[in-house]
Amino acid sequence: MITRSGRLIIAARPRPASPALERPAAADLRTLARAYVALTKPGIIWLLLVTTVPAMVMAQDGWPGLGIVALVLLGGVLTAGGANAINQWYDRDIDSVMARTAGRPIPSGVVPPRAALAWGAALAAAGGVQLLLTVNWFAAVWALAAVAFYVGVYTVWLKRSSVQNIVIGGAAGAVPPLVGWAAVRGDVAVAPVILFLIVFFWTPPHFWALALRYRDEYASVNVPMLPVVRGEAATKRQILIYAVLLTAVSLLLPLSGDVSWIYLGSAAVLGLAFIVEAARVHLDRAAPMQLFFFSILYLPLLFLAAMVDVLVL
Repeated sequence: MITRSGRLIIAARPRPASPALERPAAADLRTLARAYVALTKPGIIWLLLVTTVPAMVMAQDGWPGLGIVALVLLGGVLTAGGANAINQWYDRDIDSVMARTAGRPIPSGVVPPRAALAWGAALAAAGGVQLLLTVNWFAAVWALAAVAFYVGVYTVWLKRSSVQNIVIGGAAGAVPPLVGWAAVRGDVAVAPVILFLIVFFWTPPHFWALALRYRDEYASVNVPMLPVVRGEAATKRQILIYAVLLTAVSLLLPLSGDVSWIYLGSAAVLGLAFIVEAARVHLDRAAPMQLFFFSILYLPLLFLAAMVDVLVL
């Protein structure tokens, strides 16, 4: 542009918005999405669902079909995720104090408490309805019963009042095999009950190993976990006792007639390894977290052995 004085002025063209200026909004959306996913505790969900599919295979005496498996897993993700979100909503006061949980979505301020509660309730309800409409009413009832037990019995009642919190409350996490069996057969039998008991007896040594690591944090918020109330020595002794009970219960499954030698051999080897790891913790020859990580490996391997046994033999 040329002015009256003859000076030439070059008008700057408007620059397009820099991608860098748009990143914060996109990053905020990603952060929020990750936070809502984190409320469901996906690391726990996969460990629960890995016990569902083998139960379905045993109920069918073969592969039940990808469609029904996908529908049951979807319902399991929704109901378990909803229960976990409600758990974090209720525990937000102690989560904000404990260093291990202070970074969770609610204490960190990423998700408002009311939004977290609504998210959890919506997921649990959606999962129950989805199982009811696409699978059967029995599977839906088991899944919603697990939600009610985990939230009402464990989270609200036992966690802050009883040293047996994780023992009794762990029953909620043992329900997925019952859901899987009910989805295929619509009933209850010996095999799914034994699978339920396997997860039930697996939960205390698995969680107590973690509780030993974070004993001081649980003590700081007055949560009566076993290491806080009874001490480390008593907890390590109970871990060993439950490891023996777990192994004994796992060896009962062939009596149902649904699995045979592949599972039996695997259960014996895995059970012996679990007992050895528990004994090493009891004798102070191994860190509790070593047993914790082994237990995460133990459960899927045991249930995988049951599924392979049915599919191969």
